[in-house]
Amino acid sequence: MQLEVGAVLEGKVTGITKFGVFVELPGGKTGMVHISEVAPTYVKEIRDYVTENQTVKVKILTIGDDGKVSLSIKKALDPKDSRQRGSSSGRPGNFEWQPARNDNMDFEEMLLRFKQTSDEKMHDLKKYIDGKSGGFSRRGSR
Repeated sequence: MQLEVGAVLEGKVTGITKFGVFVELPGGKTGMVHISEVAPTYVKEIRDYVTENQTVKVKILTIGDDGKVSLSIKKALDPKDSRQRGSSSGRPGNFEWQPARNDNMDFEEMLLRFKQTSDEKMHDLKKYIDGKSGGFSRRGSR
């Protein structure tokens, strides 16, 4: 089988070192996946991600003049698989940091909304502070 750069193939893990993974490709040729190409996240221990004799999907990155084949597991992943965690906005926890703007409001409505949210926040803050500094304590007077 003729190997070409950019092709996505399945291969069998034949060896694991501290710097990468050796994968036997169809046709008996062996290539190496560098540790930085094993997963889309930081990899400290390669054995946490692959095991010997495991079948993995790899993408051919380069084929050197000397015949060395450079492979990538993370680039062979489907884009939707590599984005399993996180939201579509890229924000942690799918949290809406700023509420959606409503450009149909006039100035008085925006000011009223601001005052309401400000009052709610001040009320919550006062409740929190009162709970910390005053009030009933179980350890207190004996």
